[in-house]
Amino acid sequence: MGKSRKNRVRPNRADPIAKPVKPPSDPELASLRESRILPVVKDLQSPDIKSRTAAAGAIANIVQDTKCRKLLLREQIVPIVLTETLTDNSIDSRAAGWEILKVLVQEEESDFCVHLYRLDILTAIEHAAKALNETLASTEPPFAKLTKGQQRIVWDMSHSLLVLLSSLALARDEILEAIVANQNVVRFLFRIVATEAVPQAAFEETLSCLMTLSEDNLPLGQAITDDQETRCYDKLLELVAAGGPRSVFVCGVLHNVFASLQWLDHSPGKDGACDAMLVPTLSKALEQPPPSNKANGQADSWAQMMQVALEIVASIGTDLQTALEKGNRPQPGSASKDEEWNGFEEAEKDDDAMDVDEGSGDDKDEEDDEEDEEEEGDEEECDSDDAEFDEADLEKVTGMDSEDDNEDDLDDLPTLRELINKAIPQLVRLTNIAVDDDNSMAIQGHAISALNNIAWTISCIDFSDGENANIWKAWVPAGKRIWQRTISPILEADSADLQLATQVTSLAWAVARSLNGTTPLGKNEHRKFMSLYQVSKAQQQTTITSDADDKNKEQQTQEDPFQGLGVKCIGVLGALARDPAPIDINREVGVFLMTLLGSAGESGVPPADIIQALNEVFDIYGDEEYTCDAEVFWKDGFFSHLEELQPKLKAVAKGINKRAFEELRIKADEALINLGRFVQYKKKHAPKVKEATQ
Repeated sequence: MGKSRKNRVRPNRADPIAKPVKPPSDPELASLRESRILPVVKDLQSPDIKSRTAAAGAIANIVQDTKCRKLLLREQIVPIVLTETLTDNSIDSRAAGWEILKVLVQEEESDFCVHLYRLDILTAIEHAAKALNETLASTEPPFAKLTKGQQRIVWDMSHSLLVLLSSLALARDEILEAIVANQNVVRFLFRIVATEAVPQAAFEETLSCLMTLSEDNLPLGQAITDDQETRCYDKLLELVAAGGPRSVFVCGVLHNVFASLQWLDHSPGKDGACDAMLVPTLSKALEQPPPSNKANGQADSWAQMMQVALEIVASIGTDLQTALEKGNRPQPGSASKDEEWNGFEEAEKDDDAMDVDEGSGDDKDEEDDEEDEEEEGDEEECDSDDAEFDEADLEKVTGMDSEDDNEDDLDDLPTLRELINKAIPQLVRLTNIAVDDDNSMAIQGHAISALNNIAWTISCIDFSDGENANIWKAWVPAGKRIWQRTISPILEADSADLQLATQVTSLAWAVARSLNGTTPLGKNEHRKFMSLYQVSKAQQQTTITSDADDKNKEQQTQEDPFQGLGVKCIGVLGALARDPAPIDINREVGVFLMTLLGSAGESGVPPADIIQALNEVFDIYGDEEYTCDAEVFWKDGFFSHLEELQPKLKAVAKGINKRAFEELRIKADEALINLGRFVQYKKKHAPKVKEATQ
């Protein structure tokens, strides 16, 4: 008879898959682990509820410390919290567990959020969100009748969930889609919006989360407007009308909703809903002065509100182009960019200006005599103004004698009307604030970015042959004021901040393009952009010399070469030299561009700069009817320089790695083709005087 088998069951068998955690080799970390980490982790799994609750609270406090956080992660704190703490009978333990996860996602990289998602964190969030929603909506007893301690726990847990949701949504698109598809989570967000007396931190976090989730998200946009349980959309509209700091964040949510539902100027939504109803609220918020008392974080809160408002205005300025396109307004350069250029024979038949398929696309004819006289009058008025910026200047930014007149002119474009009348004056003012700390520097930068987005949208509108005259009439004075009150002062300050210089140069390019050769240049102001270009070359050469490792080279490969300061300086100069610019400025810029083109292929001259300079030449001298064609292009011998450029440009194009710089190579090849066509065209359209001398 064989021996009986002994009972080998053990009460607390270790997980056969889990690997034992090795203590850190660093003596300091090993000591910290023994003294602070292991005891609280042990208590977190204690059968005693008081010990578990105390441990959860202690971990929520120490997890903010970098060393403690790394040690806690080594001890598998995340699985413990997910499987034990979040399901604890004690609500205090659960609240502390959510606080732990909130701090972890705030401090760790986005990969940690992906890790949580794979651990099915959304199921735990859904369960908690559903319970919190029921508590907030309860009538037996009403939430307002709960004790302050009970309400505090609800809002603490809600805030932790909101931070987690925002961080998860930003980590990956698939996580964002899963969040939006979860009805319990969405109802929880709507419930907080509709609840009265929500703490400021929780409310702002809710709106921030909704802003993140609602961007380019049609399903959530429809859910917000269709919600009947909490009437979330109606509540958002009420908050916008009420004004104040909360209204700024609400504007961000509604802007995303309007964009996703395509509620634009020409296709508004419920009760005429579109971005036009948001701009006045945002502009009012931008008027708020900084708090006199900078204690208790008031200055930071004000700065955050200002930056959010500026970011929303900037987004509205960009999305305005979609509204213009939906309204079937012709866009300049659309044929040149989207259609293949048919050669110079067709241009010769039509006897029109030359059209190049990769030019900047903003060649414009001269305006009629009435518009020219109006612009000259505006310039004289601008020149006579004092340098000091005051409230009268804010009114002049709109460029209209009466706001009602402007509203009538832009009645079909209410968002653009509100941007010009209400937002731009505040944006211009904020670009002139005293920069004495990080907050003011950030606000100035965001204000410039918002102006930049609006100006680039305007620069894409076709003003040739009297097209869009109502927009031109409203924009020209505003554009000139932006130049005089934002661009010129920053150029005059001659700051060593290259980031600021790049921002201002981009804005200057857009404004100069939109003003069609009527930019109110100060004395020798165009030369500042020539100097900035030289600075950009020196800075780029230094960067190339210092970037020796492969990682930096790979990063350079991924950057857009056409977004550099050098390309933007060339773009500004090209826009400033276009007809009807003064001949002396046209000649000086033309010589600068030809000199730059002559250096094609030389070390330290980026191919993107050569391509942009060539495109500017095409735009400046593409029409033989312009005065500068005979007076500068032919008289100064630019034609021969372009003939000599062809072999150099061919070598530059062939030297660009197709795999590393695909877009750059494509544009270089297109520029080479266009150069050949341009030379042929100019040869056929040479002035008779030129032909006689030959």
